[in-house]
Amino acid sequence: MSNSGGTPPAVTVLLVCTGNICRSALAERLGRAYLDERLGDLAADIQLISAGTQAVVASEMHPLSALVLAGFGADAGAFRAQQLTEQQPAHADLTLTMTRAHRRDVLEMAPRGLSRTFTLREAAALLELVPPEAGRAGGGFRESAGSLVAALAAARSRREAGAEDDVRDPIGRPAEVHEEVGELIAGALLPLLGRLAELRELDSSSV
Repeated sequence: MSNSGGTPPAVTVLLVCTGNICRSALAERLGRAYLDERLGDLAADIQLISAGTQAVVASEMHPLSALVLAGFGADAGAFRAQQLTEQQPAHADLTLTMTRAHRRDVLEMAPRGLSRTFTLREAAALLELVPPEAGRAGGGFRESAGSLVAALAAARSRREAGAEDDVRDPIGRPAEVHEEVGELIAGALLPLLGRLAELRELDSSSV
């Protein structure tokens, strides 16, 4: 379901945490399930990839994260963790990290991606400050998505960043913490993907 070959996707969303077995892994597979259900064949135009700054390379999703994911109706499938590379944030249209520290790590790799790189919860909060028409100015889906991301970046000056922008690491913690983390991720990620899906639907209806 991730990192598939073939024709490059119209828009790539990169999700980053530390080990790529809990937070970003869950986000990738949850987001993929949501987009597949909402967009059907059009979902291929939004690629979700995830990686870790200190990945447990080739490991499966953490069992408790997989359990939480199943509670959302999604499946870990053949997920395997991968290490974050410089190319991933350099080429991503939107990078969403789980903490501010991850965001700093990403920007050290790809400083030119500043306007496209947010913590997940920061981007979700900024989305509430962006007007519904953001990204609907015309052009293709990629251009529309770029306009939406630019609007998120422009809205940064209207809110103060802080510790609430982080999603804590559930590794080594009980199932209740994994569930809490999953709820936070779903609550932040799905509205963002929903806006991208809406732009893809509008682009499709205009053809």
